[in-house]
Amino acid sequence: MMIQTPDWVKHAVFYQIFPDRFARTQSPRHRPEMAVPLEPWTARPTPQGYKGGELWGVAEQLDYLQDLGVTALYFTPIFQSASNHRYHTHDYYQVDPLLGGNDAFQDLLTAAHQRQMRVVLDGVFNHASRGFFYFNDILENGPASPWLDWFQVEAWPLSAYDGDYPANYRSWVNNRALPQFNHANPAAREYLMRVGEHWVRQGIDGWRLDVPFEVKAEGFWQEFRQRIKAINPEAYIVGEVWRNAQEWLDGSQFDGVMNYLFTGPTLAFTGGDRVRMDYAEEPDYYPYPALDAAGYGQKIKALLDLYPWEIQLAQLNLLSSHDIARALSVMGDDQTSLELAVLLQMTFPGAPSIYYGDEVGLRGGLDPDCRWALPPRSEWNLELWQHHRDLIALRHDQPALRLGDYRILATVDHAYCFARCLTDSAMAPLDRSSTIVVAVNTGDQVAQLTPQQVPPSLGDPQVLYGAGSLDSGAGQGRWTLTLPPRTGIILG
Repeated sequence: MMIQTPDWVKHAVFYQIFPDRFARTQSPRHRPEMAVPLEPWTARPTPQGYKGGELWGVAEQLDYLQDLGVTALYFTPIFQSASNHRYHTHDYYQVDPLLGGNDAFQDLLTAAHQRQMRVVLDGVFNHASRGFFYFNDILENGPASPWLDWFQVEAWPLSAYDGDYPANYRSWVNNRALPQFNHANPAAREYLMRVGEHWVRQGIDGWRLDVPFEVKAEGFWQEFRQRIKAINPEAYIVGEVWRNAQEWLDGSQFDGVMNYLFTGPTLAFTGGDRVRMDYAEEPDYYPYPALDAAGYGQKIKALLDLYPWEIQLAQLNLLSSHDIARALSVMGDDQTSLELAVLLQMTFPGAPSIYYGDEVGLRGGLDPDCRWALPPRSEWNLELWQHHRDLIALRHDQPALRLGDYRILATVDHAYCFARCLTDSAMAPLDRSSTIVVAVNTGDQVAQLTPQQVPPSLGDPQVLYGAGSLDSGAGQGRWTLTLPPRTGIILG
């Protein structure tokens, strides 16, 4: 079948927001459900405490995000939920009152679209919560509940709270707070489909799907895609799949996945032996063992061979998320390692995604420590912020960094070099702007590279970003690149 993904995603730079921790509004809002005691904004995050970030606060930061170069927002769940992360959904049609409710979301959506920013929401369709009305009815009425078959009850009585007794119903990772839907039930399935359709009709630009591999019902995600795309063919459907996602990326289900197969090798290459194993071993994305350039090249080649090119251009390429320790902390708080990883991220096929605060040096270990509130501007690492901003601007400016193919040119010790080339004259003329060469030296020694098969369209390359020197004395198409330790360079 012909695979088609949303065109806008190929040009997008995403910013992932954990709403409770990003921003509070500076305007007074007279809503009693928001006038509640909260944890101090700057205090260490706890599993159950609320900081009080909300959607009007996000709207007030859109100018900042636009200046950074962000063109799309991905929100972790925003629907009514008795948890600060809001994966325990109570009502799929109501935005959480602590976030400002549906009014705040519509204000934010309007403000984002006025800036040509897309908005993608987190769809938690594998499980609900104990507070979800239809499951709560089962807790209240037992076998007499009319919604009994919406979930997977195995025996009686149910024990939704007391861990001394078996829950007697299926729940996600045996967490009795998260009862799993019975996706084989036609009514439950239709309910979830209509939730997906509703918010696309409200104007959202796509769904990020939480643990979609847990949904086993035949044809579920195929139907979901068909119904969402019937409303908006350019809606983005991206799945949370950490490993090989070929079975979901055949063109009939998702447009892309959260590309942890990029994340792990990139941190292993740029962080090397700085990677903290206490942060790296538990999550399933493998930013270890340390990789040299050849090892990194093998991982990247395997990744690029895994999916069709149309899918590669719609992958969500991240370095951090709410589910893993922050990249800066994973790599031993080494800023240079993060800078090199960001350079590779911003020059890789697919849409880069920045986890809120990474761009200003926010640190954090495993959940909930990766969910600190965004610090005040006086505490921002402005050097790191500028690095992000400059690379994002370069990505927006150079079509080859968004659409060009990916060719590994050289791997020597810890020095890695590749090109992004636009070869289709229908996309861009074959001039200097259609070929970009990127080189990174993650080692502690000066590195020299003589890239092989440099595209002739590169011509006489100029330094667009970074540090290094170029000797083109060997003739056109044959030159030597010298990279200082722990640096990267972009040529075009």
